[in-house]
Amino acid sequence: MPSLLILDTHRCLVGQIVTFAPHWQFRRMNLISAENITKSFGDKILFTGISFGLNEGDKTAIIAKNGAGKSTLISLIRGTEVPDSGLITKRKALSIGFLEQEPVFDDSLSVMQALLQAENPISDLIRKYNECLEGKSNHELHQVIEEMNLTNAWDYESKVHEALNTMHLQSKDQLVASLSGGERKKLALARLFLEKPDIMVLDEPTNHLDIPMIEWMEEEIASSKKSLLLVTHDRYFLDSVCNQILELENGKLYNYKGNYSYFLEKKEERLSTESAEYSKTKNTYKKELEWIRKMPKARGVKAKARVQSFSVLKEKMNVKGPDQKIALSFKMENMGSKILEMTKISKKINEKELFHNFTYTFRKNDKIGVCGPNGCGKTSLLKIIQGLDSDYMGKIQIGETIRFGFYSQTGMQFNPDMKVIEVVTTVADFIPLANGTILSAARLLNRFNFPNSTHYQNIQSLSGGELKRLYLLQILMKNPNFLILDEPTNDLDIITLQTLEEFLIDFSGCILIVSHDRFFMDKIVQTIFAFEEDGNIRNYPGNYTEYRNNLDEAKIKQLANSQNTEKEEETENAGGPPISSHKKVKGSKNELEKLEKEINTLEKTRRELEIRLSDINLHHSERDKIGLEVADVIKQCEEKTFRWMELQP
Repeated sequence: MPSLLILDTHRCLVGQIVTFAPHWQFRRMNLISAENITKSFGDKILFTGISFGLNEGDKTAIIAKNGAGKSTLISLIRGTEVPDSGLITKRKALSIGFLEQEPVFDDSLSVMQALLQAENPISDLIRKYNECLEGKSNHELHQVIEEMNLTNAWDYESKVHEALNTMHLQSKDQLVASLSGGERKKLALARLFLEKPDIMVLDEPTNHLDIPMIEWMEEEIASSKKSLLLVTHDRYFLDSVCNQILELENGKLYNYKGNYSYFLEKKEERLSTESAEYSKTKNTYKKELEWIRKMPKARGVKAKARVQSFSVLKEKMNVKGPDQKIALSFKMENMGSKILEMTKISKKINEKELFHNFTYTFRKNDKIGVCGPNGCGKTSLLKIIQGLDSDYMGKIQIGETIRFGFYSQTGMQFNPDMKVIEVVTTVADFIPLANGTILSAARLLNRFNFPNSTHYQNIQSLSGGELKRLYLLQILMKNPNFLILDEPTNDLDIITLQTLEEFLIDFSGCILIVSHDRFFMDKIVQTIFAFEEDGNIRNYPGNYTEYRNNLDEAKIKQLANSQNTEKEEETENAGGPPISSHKKVKGSKNELEKLEKEINTLEKTRRELEIRLSDINLHHSERDKIGLEVADVIKQCEEKTFRWMELQP
């Protein structure tokens, strides 16, 4: 029997929660409950009286504009901040694992050492074991070894190696200080998965990761029973993984019991209802205001009641109504017939070939997405096109009318003492639009989700996401006709992404985008430049999903051809002498017997190594060497056991 029915729509007052649910909700173990939470910073109230719950198995995302309180809400849940009022309760002994947007490690550690610092009982046991060895406490060491035997802690190092392989972190001895942003994010993910917390809290988990890694993480989380709370702008990730969306807007919290697609549908319904109600309230307010002006003195009981009703109506009008969007289509310099031609472009770095013999001629309205793993040369291609890198082979011809606008991950530079509005007015006070009208700097800032209250703030007071949004706006204002965007979606909130998408869809010039945001790519691009392992850049017509489907179909076809070849070989061998099939069975039996002997030998070797590890007088270098041997033996034993199971009749 269902325990609770939540209706699709429900009216709410300011600060109250509204829940939208598509079906009956079944009672599950509650992990975290927040009741009537209020939080403010100085004069800025983030939210008032909001309530929500996180249950076991929930995969919940928080959606809001930058500065609306997403990070604060996460801090309240983690317990690193406290609410001004209200109550947050957690299940007893609840463990919370946190993935930071920019993971922090001790740079002096190796990758392996950083992973062994994961917070979980087995990792704690291993650290205790190492401390006992250093302290040479015989009695305590035997107790720890017994615990490690009971918990199979000796297998932990092989699990660490498995995590490293999964994350494509090949060198376990590499110092953390030498890792790239993407590699640090992978290391943080590996550590989090090893910790196995009751609930994982992820802050922009897909930033700095390439698409194959994002897709792996997506499948891993979606198919597991892990409880999850995340902040992300990756809408494909939201759609595939989440079953609950919490939206913070104007101090209210809206709860949608579904994925991102469901959220979009129900939010549109909510906004339509609110817009109709606001228009109705506005009309009533005008009529009542006219009556009040004519009847300043209310003597009768009915008149006094009407004045009181007007006061309530006035308060409603002070609440912000639905946002009125301003269409963005800047006046752009016309492009000539010649845009940009690349002929047999090749690039090497330290003898490593990134790509070779790439040829392409850009046409008007080309919207192209660039895909490939981290380090494959995507950013190098963007720099070559603009003439920022001359160390390449081949030829590039650029049309005289082409005006580049380049958004790079490292190009943002502002004077911290400048005001927000000054960043815009240094380009222009008024911006001409394609329809012949002009837009003021202030209204343009509003359109990019900078309310009037932020226009005269110093740049240094802005968050990282707000700075990137302002940087992007500054580039678009210069009216380029060839936009080159390197990871433009990182740190942008979903509201800003939607604004940017609307602009780019209507943009009549050329666009070249490097992005790991698959939703963004699907909406904008019509062609994919795909970097492949052999140094080729493939030109695929279509958006990202069509490109991936093309790859999947190719893999299925390749697998089918391989299976057909095997069947043909079996058919050819079917007419052969009976002895060949007899030999095959005999061979399998012999392999089984051989595997059994090898597995027994490996188990014996493992026990001997573990006894050697328990020697308190063992030098640490020898202990590390034996530890690696144990991990290797365990890995071999698992592989041979798996093969032995495959051969079972």
